[in-house]
Amino acid sequence: MNIRDFCRTHFKHFNAAALVDASEGYLRHLEGGGKMLVTLAGAMSTAELGISLAEMIRQGKVHAICCTGANLEEDLFNLVAHEFYERVPNYRDLTPKDEQGLLERHMNRVTDTCIPEMEAMRRIETAVLEEWVAADQAGQRYFPHEFFYRVLRGGKLRDRYQIDPKNSWLLAACEKNLPMWVPGWEDSTLGNMYAGHCISGDVKNVHTVRTGIEYMTTLAQWYTETAPRTSVGFFQIGGGIAGDFPICVVPMLHQDLQRTGVPLWGYFCQISDSTTSYGSYSGAVPNEKITWGKLGVDTPKYIVESDASIVAPLIFAYVLDT
Repeated sequence: MNIRDFCRTHFKHFNAAALVDASEGYLRHLEGGGKMLVTLAGAMSTAELGISLAEMIRQGKVHAICCTGANLEEDLFNLVAHEFYERVPNYRDLTPKDEQGLLERHMNRVTDTCIPEMEAMRRIETAVLEEWVAADQAGQRYFPHEFFYRVLRGGKLRDRYQIDPKNSWLLAACEKNLPMWVPGWEDSTLGNMYAGHCISGDVKNVHTVRTGIEYMTTLAQWYTETAPRTSVGFFQIGGGIAGDFPICVVPMLHQDLQRTGVPLWGYFCQISDSTTSYGSYSGAVPNEKITWGKLGVDTPKYIVESDASIVAPLIFAYVLDT
């Protein structure tokens, strides 16, 4: 029994049924000629979402990505340092002294997984710093993801890959030259490192890395050009800035630029373990987005309140019918 048949047979109610409904809606959106933007919050790259997301990108089931700076870099960390990662299955039992021991070994913990600073973070810093400095000296400016694309295309890291390259979603996105937005990139390990290199003078122009408002202007251009031709769906994993930043482009276009002819998002699904609650963006039901001019009354809307590291691979496998 393949994943699609398994889910249809066993996932009949509650969040399981919502997973099937969202998957079927995703398929209908694609079959109708629509495109899909996927947003990545949380630690999905360290959760190795690339194993399923990369294939979605390669098969044309994902057409754009908005992610946190952490997800952007952590897929690359995993690509070059996977063999040095350590899993801590008993992470709930760690004492403060246990955590101090991990710090002293330069092992940065993300729930049950430790990212090795020297083999992952510093190795990538060295490769990206070369690109930052070269661009700075040439008076050129690129977005964070474009610097990563340049590192990958330059082949500097190719002999250091420690996983099958087909399981890297960033590498798949690079090969497709996928449109990408990384709001709040400064709040990431590489963002902190960049600030340090600007302070130390290695990079003279802090604006060598483009961020923030410039990302929104390129998103506005992409959406304005794309949405009138083909419906654009919104598949949100987690909450926070990765989801809030891109979904706001529609009301911005309508209300601030008076481009009333631009369509609303044509599909919406959010996977989150943040239960519906008052005052919580991540816990807001999709209908609330109608009042903000993000979704319409008839927009297909789904919410799966569960662990995204379980749900997202299942939905992607469902869409791929693997």
